[in-house]
Amino acid sequence: MTDSAIRPLISSDQMVYRNAPKRRFFVETWGCQMNVLDGQRMAGILEAGDLEASSQETADVILLNTCSVRDKADAKVYSALGILGRRKRERPDLVIGVAGCLAQVKGDEILERAPWVDFVLGTGEVERVGEIVERVRAERRQISARELPVDSPEYQFRTISRNSTFQAYVTVIEGCDQFCTFCIVPFTRGRERSRRAAEILEEVALLAARGYSEVTLLGQTVNAYQDPESGSGLGRLLLRAADVSGIRRVRFITSHPAFVDDDLVEALASHGAIAPYLHMPAQSGSDRILFRMKRRYDREGYARTVARVRRAVPEIAVSSDFIVGFPGETEEDFRATLDLMAEVRFANVFAFRYSPRPGTAAARWGRELQVADEVASERLTLLLELQESIQAEQNRELVGRVFEILVEGRDRQGKWTGRTPCNRIVHLAGESPKTQPGAYVRVRVGRGLPNSLIAEPVDLQRDMPW
Repeated sequence: MTDSAIRPLISSDQMVYRNAPKRRFFVETWGCQMNVLDGQRMAGILEAGDLEASSQETADVILLNTCSVRDKADAKVYSALGILGRRKRERPDLVIGVAGCLAQVKGDEILERAPWVDFVLGTGEVERVGEIVERVRAERRQISARELPVDSPEYQFRTISRNSTFQAYVTVIEGCDQFCTFCIVPFTRGRERSRRAAEILEEVALLAARGYSEVTLLGQTVNAYQDPESGSGLGRLLLRAADVSGIRRVRFITSHPAFVDDDLVEALASHGAIAPYLHMPAQSGSDRILFRMKRRYDREGYARTVARVRRAVPEIAVSSDFIVGFPGETEEDFRATLDLMAEVRFANVFAFRYSPRPGTAAARWGRELQVADEVASERLTLLLELQESIQAEQNRELVGRVFEILVEGRDRQGKWTGRTPCNRIVHLAGESPKTQPGAYVRVRVGRGLPNSLIAEPVDLQRDMPW
């Protein structure tokens, strides 16, 4: 079944299907920003020979780009595959592929459970998607391509089909070497592999030349980045990216507390184009649970890191991830998490109930350590309630402040919406002649809500009914 040793039949630099008629493809993506970018990369490669469809129903090639962080992500994919199986019976020539993290770790299972799937494509094989689709069309057999490379990754970044004309993701490091006991990323993405800084900066310069003004540097542990040629880290890379002409805002995610070094802090403090925002997952406030998670820091160390960053960048917004109901988590452990949240006062938090992932150390632990579902759900509710109260208070404190936001589009009520440099969502209560997607608009905050701000463009200079 495995075909990971296949090398491209068509040049990966061109990916032109000279003999194949143009068909329509559709890529559906679940998961993190890295998955989103992988979906854009695959779409760009497929566009060399095919046309993008507006929906699954009109597509000749359907590619599900999957996530495998939690059980619900798996269930969603298999549900979608069930629907596609019925469509395949009606259209035998339909090409169905599964890519991403679930394909990487469960590729053989997918092909067995859903034999109508034509190919599975692992996270390290994204650049080969055009070749694999062509092989399926020509040979009409299942293909599994899931080899994880060990070398510095190289991208066809000039052909990425991006969803925005002013914001772009740029991967700087793939994989992870941390092997936290709850996390499947080292198995879905492989070991850490940093891209060459020269190639990254070439991509950023190309984006700026095409009119992009905001870039986000991506990595599962982005601040573990190390240029394979010079050995320099993320701080130096951020400064160089921020100096590219045309780039007005540089972000980066996701950071590990153990790798927040002096160079990174100095970069955050010294360049206005580097957004004052740090997403740094804590996962727990209990030293006992952090040790069991293999997080390589304790509660005091985490709080000390936040304090060091805030001393250098007082306006910085710090966000975090938390897991509740981790195996063995007691009420005392959970209370320590709430205490950490109350102490640090995060600008935003992403919190989840623990979900065992196959292959991780925590998934092998005994039933006696498992936290009951109802207990974990109650803890998650309490955590989110606390965070909502903290966010509401922080956002109220911003009333009267002026920010320059990047306008991203309109919200469900038709109001323009954008983000501050510190990554807070802003809904505009008024309009300016300059207001359009991709524009930078100065606004004054008039009201702080738990999850967003309401503001008015400063050039309107009129009272608003807050």
